[in-house]
Amino acid sequence: MKSLSYSANFKVPAEVTGIEVNNRVVRVKGKRGELVKDFKHLNVDMELQTKKSGAKLVVVKVYFASQKQIATVKTVLAHISNMCTGVCKGFQYKMRLVYAHFPINVSTNADGTELEIRNYLGEKIVRRVTMLEGVKVIRSEKVKDEIVLTGNDVELVSQSAANVHQSCLVKEKDIRKFLDGIYVSEKGILE
Repeated sequence: MKSLSYSANFKVPAEVTGIEVNNRVVRVKGKRGELVKDFKHLNVDMELQTKKSGAKLVVVKVYFASQKQIATVKTVLAHISNMCTGVCKGFQYKMRLVYAHFPINVSTNADGTELEIRNYLGEKIVRRVTMLEGVKVIRSEKVKDEIVLTGNDVELVSQSAANVHQSCLVKEKDIRKFLDGIYVSEKGILE
């Protein structure tokens, strides 16, 4: 049965320096930068409200909605929450190099936008993975065989980690025996 109307809101943290909601396009600014996300493909109403205390709320409403459409409201608020966390604190994914016989060698370029993987399963080819926009990769100084991906947008950081993982998948061998690769070991907020 369809619901007549459903609304939910998200209180914008005080660390966010600026937020705009215009035609279902959300722009969030913070000390780490700015993120923009377009929600025009969803059939929801979005508005920014300011309370008397000065607190800002992002209100998302949907009318005559089924349960699936109500779920999109919560998804939109989760995306906005991740955007606020990203511009205030940032996201970090840690990945570990796993190998049995041939040690995997990785190197990054000077600005941390590209990762080169060498000697994977003893192969001579060099695998290059370009990070998505706004994502930086570095080798960890404290932990052996670890790389750290950082950025403001959690979707771009996680997709870059997935690209690194998929660049060195085992082909035509039993994956229960050949476990070599680069795997996500930890993910979380940067600060």
